[in-house]
Amino acid sequence: MNSELTKIEARRIALHAQGFQNQNRDTKKNWSAIASAIKDLHLLQIDSVNVLVRSHYLPLFSRLGNYDRGVLDKRTLEASNRHVFECWAHEASLVPMELHPLMRWRMNRARAGNGTYRSMNQFAKDEKTFLKKTIEHIRENGPMGASSIPGSGKGEGGWWGWSKGKMTMETLFDQGLVTTHRRDKFERIYDVPERVIPSAILNTSTPPEAETFHELINLSAQALGVATEFDLRDYFRLPVAETKTAIAECVENGDLVPVMVDGWTKPTYCHKNTKLPRKAGGTALLSPFDPLCWERDRTERLFNFHYRIEIYTPQPKRKFGYYVLPFLNGEDISGRVCLKADREAGTLRANAIHHEEMVDPEQTAHAMASELVKMAEWLGLANIEVNKNGNLASSLKKHF
Repeated sequence: MNSELTKIEARRIALHAQGFQNQNRDTKKNWSAIASAIKDLHLLQIDSVNVLVRSHYLPLFSRLGNYDRGVLDKRTLEASNRHVFECWAHEASLVPMELHPLMRWRMNRARAGNGTYRSMNQFAKDEKTFLKKTIEHIRENGPMGASSIPGSGKGEGGWWGWSKGKMTMETLFDQGLVTTHRRDKFERIYDVPERVIPSAILNTSTPPEAETFHELINLSAQALGVATEFDLRDYFRLPVAETKTAIAECVENGDLVPVMVDGWTKPTYCHKNTKLPRKAGGTALLSPFDPLCWERDRTERLFNFHYRIEIYTPQPKRKFGYYVLPFLNGEDISGRVCLKADREAGTLRANAIHHEEMVDPEQTAHAMASELVKMAEWLGLANIEVNKNGNLASSLKKHF
């Protein structure tokens, strides 16, 4: 591969690495295809917003098309058949079980009192005895939510109003001393790791931190295809100094290859096994938390697509809508659509639809309409309704 890449070449490399390889998305996929996609991505980010569907389901749909979410749930939630576990990676994420040893660096730092969250570090110090009793209680009584912990107390609501029980469980989760057994209506139900993580995985030795960061940088590079230092660090939310050291070592031993991308100003790297594909891309609606677009600056560098999530923006100030999905069309992100699954009415609602400049609105609408039909079928919704908001709305309405 050339050491100098055009933006189109970089985009093609990124798409191919992320599993957008113009694959057939019209046939229903089995577990083998689902597991392969998870392995390539290394994680599925979790988010609580359910206006369309939980975010961790979407990246698989974007790459595979129709698949049974129940199959993923079984491999996520059933201890006897579990393929992934939940931990802090790129935010809260579902991560393949075999990566558990590489995720322990953050847990171990939290146990030592120098974790990511200062409030949890202090809480662990102040409530050492209560945390120990909580672990014993779970071990004796089985999986439970934060509200079931004796002496948990009541919070004031919101992120900073956690009850003592919630703070306890989140602190123990951060330390890896409890893990997610399952989720009930998205609430974590916690258990001790030995009843969730297979013993063969749990008993695998923990690599030294330097080895861990080296391996995680390699995995990030493979998943991203082409990436700056920040891109590589952000994938697993690694610490700055250690990332710089790991990248330098990876370059020195040949695992990472420095490249230059037209228009990119910061040092950029590809994994040694990265190839420049002749073509890549596909047609897909992307979760706001999809690895292809979760780092907004990288999305703009790759696709000239300016994207910000507006969930926390007051409604009058929103430009594109509440839950907006970028629309991948070939090798371009050519539009975006604000979607809502109205489950009671059995309707997928496109509340605002926009196309980017310099694209063909009719072609974009045609491709998006086909993708909305696939999504509605996947979600079990019988109808699609298109609102009049947005510069692509009139073109899209013609298809419904």
